[in-house]
Amino acid sequence: MKLSKYYLIAFLSFVIWGFFSLALKPLHDYPSLDILFYRVFLCAVIMLVISLLVRGSVLKRNIAIFKAMPAREKKSIILRTLGGGVLLTANWFFFIYVMNHISVKAASFAYLVCPILTTVIAFFVLQEKLSKWQWTAVALSIMSCLLLSFNNIADVAYSMIVALSYALYLVTQRKNFGVDKFLLLTIQIVFSALILLPFYPSFSAPLPTEPIFYEFILLIAVLFTIMPLYMNLYALQGVNSSTMGIMLYINPLMNFTIALLYFHEPINMFQIVAYSLILLSIVVFNERHIFRRRSVLAG
Repeated sequence: MKLSKYYLIAFLSFVIWGFFSLALKPLHDYPSLDILFYRVFLCAVIMLVISLLVRGSVLKRNIAIFKAMPAREKKSIILRTLGGGVLLTANWFFFIYVMNHISVKAASFAYLVCPILTTVIAFFVLQEKLSKWQWTAVALSIMSCLLLSFNNIADVAYSMIVALSYALYLVTQRKNFGVDKFLLLTIQIVFSALILLPFYPSFSAPLPTEPIFYEFILLIAVLFTIMPLYMNLYALQGVNSSTMGIMLYINPLMNFTIALLYFHEPINMFQIVAYSLILLSIVVFNERHIFRRRSVLAG
C-alpha cells in the first residue's frame, strides 16, 4: 500500500510538470533570467513563511532530531541538502542558458536524456537493481533519443549538462532522509536564492510592472516548483531513483502532446516514432506495477 502511495505521488508530480508550458508561454516576452530570479526568490519567501510561521512545531521537532544525530549523519544531511540546492540552481541556470543560447530543441532534449542518466547513475552509485524488462525500457529510451538527436549531434553535449544536473539531484536525494522533506526543500531553495542573489543586480532587467507577470510567477512558484519538487522528495522515500528517472518521461510526453494539440506545432515522423518509443518504455519499465494492479482488479 505504501509503495502505491509513493508511486502515485511520483506520477502526479510529473503530470503537474507536464503542464508547465501553459504557465510559461504567457511570459515569453520577459527575459528568462528574470523568470528564474523571481521564481526562486518567491519560492524561498513562501517556503520560509510556511516553515517558520505555519509549521513552527515541525521546525522545532526537526531541529531537535538533527541535534540528536551522530556527527557523521549530520554532515551527510548537510552535504546532500546543500548539494541538492546547488544542483537545482545549476539545472535551472543551464536549462535557461541552453534555451536562450543554443536551441529550444536542445533544452527539450535534455529531459529526454535525463531519465536514462538517472537510471544508469542509480544502478552504479546506489546499486539499484534493474530487471530485464527495465533494461529493455532503457534500451527503448536510448533508441528514442537517438532518433530525436538525428542531425543534431552537437546539441546532445549541451543537453547532457542540463540532464546530468537533475539526474544527480534525484540520485543524491534518494538517500537524504531523517529530516522533514518540506524543510529540506525549503533549505535547498533558500540556498538557491542566496546563490542567485549576487547575480540579480547585474543580470536582471528593469523591475516588471505588469500584474500578469507576478500572477504567473506566483503560479509557477507554487504549482510548478514547490508542489512537484516536494512530491518528488516525498516519493523518493518509497520509489527508487531508477523508477523516478523513467517517470520523468511523462513530462516531455505531455509537452509533446500539448505542443501538438494546443499550440499546433508541426511534427515529423521521427518525432512520432521517438515519442511512441518513449511511451512504450514507460509501460515496459513499470510492467510489474501495471501487471500487479491488473491482477488486483481481476481478483
